[in-house]
Amino acid sequence: MSKMKVHYMSESNEWYTPFDLYETLDKEFDFDLDPCATNENAKCDKYYTIDDDGLIQDWDGNVFVNPPYGREIKHWVEKSFVESQRERERERAVVMLIPSRTDTRYWHDWIFGKASEIRFIKGRLKFGGSKNSAPFPSAVVVFRKGDFNTKVSTIDTKGEQL
Repeated sequence: MSKMKVHYMSESNEWYTPFDLYETLDKEFDFDLDPCATNENAKCDKYYTIDDDGLIQDWDGNVFVNPPYGREIKHWVEKSFVESQRERERERAVVMLIPSRTDTRYWHDWIFGKASEIRFIKGRLKFGGSKNSAPFPSAVVVFRKGDFNTKVSTIDTKGEQL
């Protein structure tokens, strides 16, 4: 009996943010915090690693969130929304790069009707260090305090509006 190939299997649920996409978003949002980082891939001077547990930390400033894409992603989406609604001294945004799995409960519970923006990415991203494109579509979700009139748009894989 021969072994079947398993498609789209990953040894990790971490997908490193594509540089061009992050740069475009950072120019727009000027990020202060990366709560889902490693010491090697942190996008901001201030960041939390798995040991810091970004889910239990307070988030300040404009936040970029590329969470682990496993089952715990729902907790990161909820946390992103909740943090975006906290009182702050200045207006800010929590910006997520996540799989566009619009059939999932977390999309219905925490994104639809709560996000300020959903930017669907046309094409598949090549996550950092990968030779191949991701086996799933992606989206950028933006949360802002009190802004629940979701604007939907399409961007390219570098983050540019189409």
